Amino acid sequence: MASSQPDGLDATTQRGCTVVEVDGAEQLQGECIARNTDDHRLAGSPLADYTIDGNDRLTGVAGVLGVAAAFAALFAVVRIIRAGRSEHRRADPVPDGASTSPEPESR
Repeated sequence: MASSQPDGLDATTQRGCTVVEVDGAEQLQGECIARNTDDHRLAGSPLADYTIDGNDRLTGVAGVLGVAAAFAALFAVVRIIRAGRSEHRRADPVPDGASTSPEPESR
């Protein structure tokens, strides 16, 4: 875990249980919602639980990598949108001397 003190959601789901260390691993005992959970499929990934390979000293690095990945994804989306807009402009050019504003109606 990123913190030894659970946040609001963790604290709520652990209500009614006690955390006990068994063979070096934390286990929940008692009656609480958190006992019915399973690890998600990315729990074994290098950046799971905001750490790198379980090393709490590298939590900041994991955060920086996460922010960098988010900005990379945003950059890619913006480039795709811009490319689509420039393709649209090239496909529908305005003839020289033509106005893009509507003509005023004559009476």
